Amino acid sequence: MSVDPQQLLRELFATAIDAAHPQQVLEAHLPADRSGRVIVIGAGKAAAAMAQVVERCWQGEVSGLVVTRYGHGAPCEKIEVVEAAHPVPDAAGLAVAKRVLELVSDLDETDRVIFLLSGGGSALLALPAEGITLADKQSINKALLKSGATIGEMNCVRKHLSAIKGGRLGKACWPATVYTYAISDVPGDLATVIASGPTVADPSTSAEALAILKRYAIDVPASVRNWLQSPESETVKPGDPSLARSHFQLIARPQQSLEAAAVKCRQSGYSPLILGDLEGESREVAKVHAGIARQIVQHGQPLAAPCVILSGGETTVTVRGNGRGGRNAEFLLSLTDSLKGLPGVYALAGDTDGIDGSEDNAGAIMTPDSYASAAALGLSASDELDNNNGYGYFEALDALIVTEPTRTNVNDFRAILILESPKHDA
Repeated sequence: MSVDPQQLLRELFATAIDAAHPQQVLEAHLPADRSGRVIVIGAGKAAAAMAQVVERCWQGEVSGLVVTRYGHGAPCEKIEVVEAAHPVPDAAGLAVAKRVLELVSDLDETDRVIFLLSGGGSALLALPAEGITLADKQSINKALLKSGATIGEMNCVRKHLSAIKGGRLGKACWPATVYTYAISDVPGDLATVIASGPTVADPSTSAEALAILKRYAIDVPASVRNWLQSPESETVKPGDPSLARSHFQLIARPQQSLEAAAVKCRQSGYSPLILGDLEGESREVAKVHAGIARQIVQHGQPLAAPCVILSGGETTVTVRGNGRGGRNAEFLLSLTDSLKGLPGVYALAGDTDGIDGSEDNAGAIMTPDSYASAAALGLSASDELDNNNGYGYFEALDALIVTEPTRTNVNDFRAILILESPKHDA
């Protein structure tokens, strides 16, 4: 069976996205009793698509408000959808966060709240703590994004600078019953990390947030430092009675998408190797992938070609240059530089939300010809990597992947396809 490598990579990416889409995964997890009144709130890149599912499935009265990234909205009849900025919060996110908090702040024990949560919710539901301005949060968020801090570290800081994250939204809903349905975009799928855990208890501390800011040499205003040194900055801790009626359910995670892609690989005649959720610098993670690909090509280990290496997770980029590109373009550029046109190796790296960082592409595709084709255009993979210009490199090769917003988010998806080496007669 002859398979077009690039087409198969695109199909694997589409399969991964579909396996995590709210239309596929949310309905089965909703409460069995769908009568009566429910208040729906939500935040994240999948929030609008999730709200559509609740509207379709709920039999009683539905009302509410969700916030999603600009361009990720979807038409709802009963639930208001507001769009705001990501990854750096803006005034629209601030305004909707206040409204969400007001919506759930005067409920009783007969009320039910459904909270729809997905990646991006941390920036979209931005409500600074007392004495901290939106400008403070914006500048700290920008610095964290450029620093190479992990998503867990970024969210630790965000939670302790927020009036709504780190369990505070769940506490505000008390004594209503809260059902949180979450799509994970973080390695490990920790409820405390997904969008900074607005409805779950948080074991991290303000001292840890201060240590993270110090570790990455991020300068903060005196107001922020004073707040983090105050006991009031602590998040809602495990065992707090205000979260006793708050229930958390993970409805989609990166592993599901990797497993769905693995099934597609087998159906196409390729053996899959799932490496799982990975963290680290994009360029360094790429070098590890390159080493595995080279070992397969040269020695048939840890499995023989034809095969596909699959991985997910959220890598980081420490910005050194002034080029364009997100985590996935950076990964693929480093992979290209490492493999230098190794025959029979193709790769795709893309963000399942359809946006690689803040660009208009989801990711890109590398072929065995990419390195030489770019060199013929005067582009050096190593030089472009020094400038963090993965977007520019793959744009020149017409190899960017543009999907538009997918309205889900289980973070990055990477697939390296390795063809079987041609047999030669002795």
